[in-house]
Amino acid sequence: MLVAAIQNGTVIDHIPSDKTYEVTNLLKLDKMTTPVTIGYNLPSKKLGSKGIIKIEDKFFTEEEISRLSVVAPNIVLNIIHNYDVVEKKTATIPDVLKDIVKCNNPKCITNNEPMSTIFHAVDKHNGILKCHYCEKEQDINKVELV
Repeated sequence: MLVAAIQNGTVIDHIPSDKTYEVTNLLKLDKMTTPVTIGYNLPSKKLGSKGIIKIEDKFFTEEEISRLSVVAPNIVLNIIHNYDVVEKKTATIPDVLKDIVKCNNPKCITNNEPMSTIFHAVDKHNGILKCHYCEKEQDINKVELV
């Protein structure tokens, strides 16, 4: 399969196929004015099938990468300059997630007062997050983004 290379921008690779469109929605790619290429259900030795997204002239902040890690941990961001990969970043779950996920405890203060949410990654391997305020643990696969 032939997909044009990008001169400058980011290629998001190794996205689990079932998370590809969730990633596109999270990044609001439908609002982009630069070219975006989305590959879905592509063969992958590592994942079986994967998604890939190429975004011209877009470079992500650490906060955006942290949000991505919640939806699809371990995806790889390839930073492209002049058609060359100059850097690779793996989106890993940060130790602390601020204003990224919502607490699923209806009694938590963050759901009843206007304030930031803070979660601690207590088990990154199994995707367990703990609310800083009410200490309720949540599975990263079942969280709602703020």
